[in-house]
Amino acid sequence: MSERRVGLWMIGAFGGVGTTVALGLAALRRGLIDNTSLTTTLPIFDGVDLDGFGDFVLGGYEVRKTSYRRSVQEFQQRSNVFDPAIADACMPDLDAWGENVRPGTVVNAGATIERLADLPEAHRVETPRAAFEKMKTDLAEFREKHRLDQIVVLNVASTEPPFELGEVHETLDQLVPALEKSGAPLLPPSSIYAGAALELGLPYINFTPSLGASIPALAELALKRNAPYGGKDAKTGETLMKTVLAPMFAMRNWKILSWVGHNIFGNRDGLVLDDPANKASKIKTKDQVVSSIVGYKPQTHVSIEYIESLDDWKTAWDHIHFKGFLNTKMMMQFTWQGCDSILAAPIAIDVCRLALLAQRRGEAGVMKHLACFWKNPMGVEEHDFFKQFLMLEQYARTAREVPATPLPAAEHQDCTLHHHTHGETTSGTTAAVEMPGNVRAVPVAKD
Repeated sequence: MSERRVGLWMIGAFGGVGTTVALGLAALRRGLIDNTSLTTTLPIFDGVDLDGFGDFVLGGYEVRKTSYRRSVQEFQQRSNVFDPAIADACMPDLDAWGENVRPGTVVNAGATIERLADLPEAHRVETPRAAFEKMKTDLAEFREKHRLDQIVVLNVASTEPPFELGEVHETLDQLVPALEKSGAPLLPPSSIYAGAALELGLPYINFTPSLGASIPALAELALKRNAPYGGKDAKTGETLMKTVLAPMFAMRNWKILSWVGHNIFGNRDGLVLDDPANKASKIKTKDQVVSSIVGYKPQTHVSIEYIESLDDWKTAWDHIHFKGFLNTKMMMQFTWQGCDSILAAPIAIDVCRLALLAQRRGEAGVMKHLACFWKNPMGVEEHDFFKQFLMLEQYARTAREVPATPLPAAEHQDCTLHHHTHGETTSGTTAAVEMPGNVRAVPVAKD
């Protein structure tokens, strides 16, 4: 694509994944690295109208007193990653993008995440509606400052504890009035960010196991605002291996008796997951894939432990006990070690490019074709990696054959939620925010 500028607004901008995404995009735009690890540069995407790496401008939210520069230096010192020559060459881009990062919120994020946040603004208690409006204002300023054609919102923040839903989360008619109230927790930060993004009609990606847009009322909002969204919980290492190996056991008709996986890592994500409440969200997504692929429930166990000395090097050891011919029991073991953020960042870039494309194609709702990237794919029950990847290939063919059709100019869009019953805005002081409405809907292949 030419003469376009698109915004990537990251929640948790200065974290490990956010920093690696920023450095990666800067290095790609400068031609300092090749496209290794980027799925959207495979031949199946030849001729698909994806945004170029040089089209991106970054901004986002952070709850800690830090910067891209400091985060890069910590990675180099603690995990021995990031070529110094590449990092130094890209630092002007990272410094400029860092100026676009604003204080986020940790209200209702859980005690562990709240302790990590040293920005005073992150602890400010306000109504969910006030948090929505702050994000809408920040995004509008980001768009105007950089003259952006589109913005995608990506949640790469730390994993929140499970959040219990109630009747108020079932429909917009019930959720909208509750946004004006303070007191009892209504939404965790991931869902605040998701709701504000979807209210603006922006693509939203949940890279984490946190609740995000997984709320019936927000699904309704996405369709109302013609916004695509997807997730959740990126599949980068051990779970990726499970979704690749489990189909082999199913196709060879070997009976899996037990599958045990131990995971150890020492980055900030590991520190957060050392809290049992936060860990529960992660284990749930990691432990479901094998039984869904083979069609029965073998004995399984997943552990996640924080080992500080490992830093960003996530290590997993899996033991698979299975039965073969003549009732003979056999076993398979594997060890996986990878740099967590290095594995995750290219996936984040891929799904953001695809989300921006989906919006230009006039798509709304869950992006099911992104299932191969997630441990817990929204709207998809299939966990077999190869079947999931076929969905992505089919989408790429359709996108190539039926490209997006841009409108002559951007349009004004009222981005204030209306209460369905009374047809009035939830806040009389909220102004409409101008966001681009520059595509017509096009036919999309059915699954």
